[in-house]
Amino acid sequence: MRRAIYPGTFDPITFGHLNILTKARHMFDEVILAVANITSKNTLFSTDERFDLCSEAVKHFSKIRVEKFDGLAIRFAEEMEANTIIRGLRAVSDFEYELQLSLMNKNLNQEIETIFLVPDAHYLYLSSSMIRQIVGLGGNLKNYIPFCVERAIIEKFQEINT
Repeated sequence: MRRAIYPGTFDPITFGHLNILTKARHMFDEVILAVANITSKNTLFSTDERFDLCSEAVKHFSKIRVEKFDGLAIRFAEEMEANTIIRGLRAVSDFEYELQLSLMNKNLNQEIETIFLVPDAHYLYLSSSMIRQIVGLGGNLKNYIPFCVERAIIEKFQEINT
């Protein structure tokens, strides 16, 4: 079975992430959307909330499974018996970090490959941090995130601001 993991924080999941997943599910028998539990990022949503939002966002996708993981993505890939790690690239600025990460993963396990997928052009600028900034400033999110995520992030900001 050709299995891949697509690891990340997904805080929140965006249409850019879903675009990468759409491409990946045509390449693999199964893609695991791997929601990182321990992250160096200060996340808006808890791990359980991010897991639930990702699960809701991909519920209509075939060949996609959502899992939480702790620790190194390469170790999670081993545990899931995945032979590939998927990473999204939006810009040249992403490339240096992603290349270093992929080289380190290759050093840790030579059997697991990293592939880079580029989202469609209209998602190249999109990031989770940009989504958080837009909602924080009262902007419209309709074209950037699934409705379930839009509803959750608006509620989260209302909680924070009360």
